[in-house]
Amino acid sequence: MRSSVRGSARLLSGAGLAAALLLPAAAAQALPPSVPLAADGPGQQLPGMPSTLDPDTACTPASGEKAKKQDWSRQRLDLDRLHRHGTGAGVTVALIDTGVVAGATGLDGRVTAQGAAGTDCVGHGTFLAGLIAGDGGSTPGLAGVAPRARILALRGTDERGRADANLVADAVRDATRADAEVIAVAVALPRRDTGLTDAIADARRAGAVVLAAATPDPPSRGSGDEIPARTYWPAGEPGVLAVADMLPDGARPDGSPRTDGIDLAAPGAGVVSGGPRGDGHYLGGGASVATAYAAGAAAVVRAAHPGASPAAVTRRLTATAYPADLPQLDPYAAVTAVLGDTTAAAADRAGSAPVSLRDTSAADRATGRATLFVLLGTAAVLSVLWAAFAVPRARARGWRAAGAGAGEPERG
Repeated sequence: MRSSVRGSARLLSGAGLAAALLLPAAAAQALPPSVPLAADGPGQQLPGMPSTLDPDTACTPASGEKAKKQDWSRQRLDLDRLHRHGTGAGVTVALIDTGVVAGATGLDGRVTAQGAAGTDCVGHGTFLAGLIAGDGGSTPGLAGVAPRARILALRGTDERGRADANLVADAVRDATRADAEVIAVAVALPRRDTGLTDAIADARRAGAVVLAAATPDPPSRGSGDEIPARTYWPAGEPGVLAVADMLPDGARPDGSPRTDGIDLAAPGAGVVSGGPRGDGHYLGGGASVATAYAAGAAAVVRAAHPGASPAAVTRRLTATAYPADLPQLDPYAAVTAVLGDTTAAAADRAGSAPVSLRDTSAADRATGRATLFVLLGTAAVLSVLWAAFAVPRARARGWRAAGAGAGEPERG
C-alpha cells in the first residue's frame, strides 16, 4: 500500500512538473499571435522579387502564385484604418528605381513613366510602386499605403537594376521639374556624388519631401564578406529622410548592410506586392521596400495636410513613429496626430480634427489576460505539487498532525 502511495505521489509530482514546464508555452499562445512573414504562412509559396539581375539572366517572369491574405507589414502599418482617413489622392510620388510598368495590376491609369522608365525588366520598381500606390487589384487587402496617389516612374539604374549616380541625379532633377511632392530614391550609392548632392538640394528647395534607402538591398547571393559600416547616398544628404528595413520585432534583418544616421524604420522583409507581368504576387524585402512604404505615408500626409511644409511632413513621420531603437513608421499616427505647438503643427491643425494616437487598449487587455492566466496557472501548479507531497505523508500518518508522536493517543 505504501509503495502504491509513493507511486501515486511520483505520478502527481511528474504531472505537476510537466504542467509547470508547459505552462509558459500555453501562456504564450494566449498572447496575440505574431503575424507571419509570408502572406499565408506555411504552405503559401511566393517567388522572390530581385532588386538586380545578372547580365545573362532573363527578365523576371510573371508569378503564377497569388497571396490570399494580408501580409504582416500591412497589418503592422494598420493600412485598413489609415485608408479611412487618407489615401494620398492628388499627390505625385516620384519613384527612382528600375522603372514601372504603367499597366501593371493595381496601378493602371495612375503611372507616368519618363523615357526608359516605362519598361521594367527586373520588376523591382513595379513591385515598389504597388506598395506606394497600388490598389491591390482583385486583392484589396494588399493595397499600398496611398492607393489614390500618382506614380512618376524614373530610372535610376541600368536595365539590370544596377544603380548609377548620374542616372539618379538626372531622375531627381526630372522629378523636381515635374513638381513631384514626394521623391523616393530606392537605391543607395556607396559614394557621395556632387551632381546628386546639388540635385537633392534643388528638389528640397522646390518643396519636395525626399526619402532614400538608408542602405542598398543585400545581394540575392551573398559574397560571404562582411561589408563595413558606412554612410550611403543620397540618404546621407542633409534633409533627406533615411529609411531602413525592419523585421516584425523591430530589428533589422540579418545580413543587412550596416549604417548610421537612420531616421525611420519600416517593414522590409517578407512583404507582398505585384510585378510588371501578370497578376501574381511576389515576396520582397530590403531598405528599398521600407522606403516605398515611407514614401506612401508621406503622400498620405501631404494629401491630408496640404499646407504642411516638407519639413513639417518629415517631422510628422518621425515624431509620430513608434519609439524603439529604430523609430518605426506609423502612418496612421502621422496623419491623425496633433503635434506640439510649433508653427508647422499649428498650420496642420487648421485642416484636421484632433485625433489621439493609436489605441492599444485591446492589445493591453489581451496582455493583461495572458498575465492573469500565467499567475492563476502557476498557483494551480503549485497546489498540485503541494498536494502530491503532503497528501501521501498525511495518509501514512493516519491523518494525524505532523507533530503527533507515534505512541500518542488520538484525541476523541
